Amino acid sequence: MKTFSDLEFKPHPMGSGIISRIKFDNGFGASVVKGPHTYGGDKGLYELAVTDSNDQLTYETTVTSDVEGYLTEEDVTKLLIQIQNL
Repeated sequence: MKTFSDLEFKPHPMGSGIISRIKFDNGFGASVVKGPHTYGGDKGLYELAVTDSNDQLTYETTVTSDVEGYLTEEDVTKLLIQIQNL
C-alpha cells in the first residue's frame, strides 16, 4: 500500500504551495496539496481530492464526495489506503 511517504511533492503550478499526484493500480488516484489557499494549508496541513482514471477530480466515490482538508500526514495515509481499496 502506498502511504504519505510515497508522495513526491513539487511546487504548485499556481505559484504557491506544493502538490503531489499519485495513481493507483485500480485506476483511481489522489491529488494532495498544501499552500496558503488550501483547506488547512495556513496551519501546515494538507488537502486531498480523489482522481479518476482520466486524472480528473471525482466526487463520486465512497471515500469522499468533496475535497478533504485540514489533514495531517496520517490522515492523508488513511485516505490513500481507502482510495487504493476502491
